[in-house]
Amino acid sequence: MMSTTFIPLAKPDIQEQDIALVNEVLRSGMLVQGKYVGELETTFVRETGAAYASAVSNGTATLHLALVALGIKPGDEVIVPAFSYMATANVVELVGAKPVFVDIDLATFNIDVAKIESAITPQTKAIIPVHEFGLACDIEAIVNIANKHKLYVIEDAACALGAFYKGKHVGSFGDFGSFSLHPRKAISSGEGGVLITNNGQLDKMVKLLRNHGTDIIDGKMDFTAFGFNYRMTDFQAALVYSQMPRLQGGIRYKQELASIYFNEVTTNNVTLPHVPDYTTHTWQTFHILVDERIDRDALIVKFREKNIGVNYGAQCMPYMNSFQKKYKLHCETLFPNALKAYKQGLALPLYDLLTKEQTQYIANILNQLTA
Repeated sequence: MMSTTFIPLAKPDIQEQDIALVNEVLRSGMLVQGKYVGELETTFVRETGAAYASAVSNGTATLHLALVALGIKPGDEVIVPAFSYMATANVVELVGAKPVFVDIDLATFNIDVAKIESAITPQTKAIIPVHEFGLACDIEAIVNIANKHKLYVIEDAACALGAFYKGKHVGSFGDFGSFSLHPRKAISSGEGGVLITNNGQLDKMVKLLRNHGTDIIDGKMDFTAFGFNYRMTDFQAALVYSQMPRLQGGIRYKQELASIYFNEVTTNNVTLPHVPDYTTHTWQTFHILVDERIDRDALIVKFREKNIGVNYGAQCMPYMNSFQKKYKLHCETLFPNALKAYKQGLALPLYDLLTKEQTQYIANILNQLTA
């Protein structure tokens, strides 16, 4: 059996009311950092419980701004999980610092907290824990380690808008929390990101840096920092602002779809994701592990032949060409879990527009192809 229409890995749920609000902004002529950028920032403050929020051009920019605002510089080290999207480590390189990779826990795909302290050196200045695929990492334990060693914490919550850890929204535990608004995320502006913090001075610095270092002194515009053009357009902000009321409803629906996968995937050659008791999962990605006897890449091709878009979930970052050329780390020995998650991981479709019937169909095909 094959689906008659292609089922993509992800598809943003853009509705007519969202398009109407974007059109309103386009007709207004106020296209950059206008009314809806402020409205979106206020909405993020309300949603996450953080004191401040800054909307910027993309999720990578949020991480870059956080590092610059915290003064991370050449010679410094920043701890990152070995398994994530490349942006998590790339931004450390962009400020001239060194990413220090730590292996993950295969049950959650998040950083292995037990391995963090052994990676800390006198040069370590910060930790960037990732809430991978929308599942909160053990952020409380990570913050405790950071406080013990006087380190900054930048939460990479790119996939985790709407996720909670022990009742508190992720991103609000560390010095900064970073969110992405890419089309594969729960709420999308095409490209975009939001950076939250509870520190007023850090927020002020971020808002300076995102707009060329622009400030007002004695009633006149001046430039008080070497900044960037990381502004978000107002029509992007309007697009996200319009979707925000549907966020939690979408997460609840995706939890229902995830339950179908948990109930219908019966093959012994697949390991399903694990959700610890202390957290909720936004299910930005339903990421499984296939048995090492199965060729994961060939499996992706077989799924696509049946009109189902699946893909690998994230990278073992130190295994990628850029980091291999620079650091030549032996990933098989140092990061076996991250390497396995990269080579044997598979992301299944899971999004607001996916039907329950399609989800059951995908589960059945997975059973067939991995029997």
